[in-house]
Order: sequence, then C-alpha cells, then structure tokens
Amino acid sequence: MQNLLNPGITIPIGDGFTIYYYAIIIVFGIICAAVVAGILFKHRNLPADWILDLLLCVLPLGIIGARTFFCLTDPSTSIADWFTKFRDGGLSIIGGVIGGTLGVVLFCLIHKLNFLRVADCVVPGVILAQAIGRWGNFANQEVYGPEITNPALQWFPMGVFIDDVQEWHYAFFFYESVLNLLIFIGLFLLMWKFTKKPHGLALSGYLFGYGVVRSIMEPLRDSQFILGSSLPISQVFALCMAIGGAVLFVAILLVNKKLHGSFFGAAEGEPSAILPRYYSAEERKKMEEEKRKKLSAANANKAEPSQKEKDVTKKSEQDQREE
Repeated sequence: MQNLLNPGITIPIGDGFTIYYYAIIIVFGIICAAVVAGILFKHRNLPADWILDLLLCVLPLGIIGARTFFCLTDPSTSIADWFTKFRDGGLSIIGGVIGGTLGVVLFCLIHKLNFLRVADCVVPGVILAQAIGRWGNFANQEVYGPEITNPALQWFPMGVFIDDVQEWHYAFFFYESVLNLLIFIGLFLLMWKFTKKPHGLALSGYLFGYGVVRSIMEPLRDSQFILGSSLPISQVFALCMAIGGAVLFVAILLVNKKLHGSFFGAAEGEPSAILPRYYSAEERKKMEEEKRKKLSAANANKAEPSQKEKDVTKKSEQDQREE
C-alpha cells in the first residue's frame, strides 16, 4: 500500500495554500480527545462545560511544548527555527505532553480542582489523540522502521512503501497507533467503571503504558526520526514516564489506604472516598434561583392561613355576631 504523494488539500489562494493531511489528522485527534474528556467529566461529577476552559489552557501550552522540545532535541533544527520553519513540520509528542500538563495545572488552579482528578479524565483522550495522530506520520511518510527486504512481508500494515526511497519499511507508526488505542480502551473503561477515589489511577496507567510503548518503539525507528544527536532524548523521557507511572501508582494506593482504610475506594461505611460533585457558575446560579423560589413559596404558604384556621376564624366571627 503506497502513501499519498499529495501532502494535503491545496486552496487556490495566491500561489496556493496547503492544509496538510498531518494537520487535519492532528486536529481530528484533538477533537476526539476533547469529546472523551467531556464524557468523563460528566460521568465523574465535573461540569462538562469546563472542557472549553481546559482546551484554552492546554492547547497553547501543548503546542508550545511540542514545538520547543522538537527544536531543542532535533539535530537538524535549532530554536531559531521555531517560527521560521513552523510549517515545515516538527512537533514532539513528549514535548506536547509536558506543555499540556502545565495547561492542566493552570486549569486546576483556576477552578480549584484536584490535579489528579482532572488528569484521570484527560489522559484517556490524550492517548486516543496520540493513536489518531500517528496516522499523520503515514501521510508524511515518516516514523518508520528498517527496510523490509522479504517480499512476503511487503504489505500494509506490516510495512509501508516510502516513495522517496522506493522501498518498503516496517510501519512502526501503525504498531504504535494500535498499542495506544488499546491503552485508551483500558483507561477509559477503568475511569468509567471505577468512580471512587483514589485519584490518579488513569494518569499512572497512562505514564506507564505509553512510557513502555514509546521506550520500546523509539530505538527501532529509522535513525533520522530519533530525536537527540548523541542521546536518544525521547527514549530517556519515555523510560522516565514508565518508571514515574509505576511509582505514582504505588504511592496513590498507599496514600488512599492510609486515608480511607483501603487501597481502592474506602473501608466499609466510609463515604469520603466517593467523588464529590462540582458545579459550574451557571449551574450554581440556577440552583440558587431554585432555592430562592422554594423559600419564597414556603414563606408564602406559611403566611397564608390554612383552611382549618380560616374555618375557625369564620366561626368565631359568626359567634361574635350572634352575641
């Protein structure tokens, strides 16, 4: 299966403005990630309309982190190329994760939320976006493995045909995409089924799962797609993510055991491990209005005499007239 020679859709503006397939795929992945996060926000007692605030915090910092990390670690690119060669490509997933994490921290500070609780809703969408985004590598004919010389293995998705060199290479972008998709399914089901404390289970699973996958796949790529001139930076970061995820998972369970008497959830009769519900400003305003209406109705009913009181008063008036 050969890749498309046309890198994107060209709009007839001036000399022609091309919207690259890579960009379209990345944007589609971001939309899917936002939808997944919104679903989990609502399911896990967070206002779904806060997703817009989350995107406004995460997207700019994620893009800045992805581009900066690439420019700092790619041997053929310098930090001076940050703006001048932006449309030539060059984004790092790990840099995007670092920048996006700072965006989540900012979002949590604004809304006064627990970082681990929000991260649990976000990371399933992130790994899904990464699974989708790997298909951008297919469109760009990049992130592939060694050459396939055995004709019996020269078929997609085992391999991918690279037009520039007219050779078949192992389709590592596809392998990583499938593995990321499996991680997404596992994390999403975990967050859907488990709606109690401790926070951070999905985050630790993401760090460990993606860290292991990336650390294995990174050294197998063609050397031109490995960031770092002497040190494989992405692989080092991936290993740190895997180790950090394992350590975080153990720490989360120990802390929850100490606070609630159980590694998962809480000991019998302990309600504090249930996820509390948060409300948006608009929801709180509606709740206050409903509360005022109920209070006004209650006061009106209290002020108005009951039928029994009316009958007693009427009889008393009649007795007074008879006297």
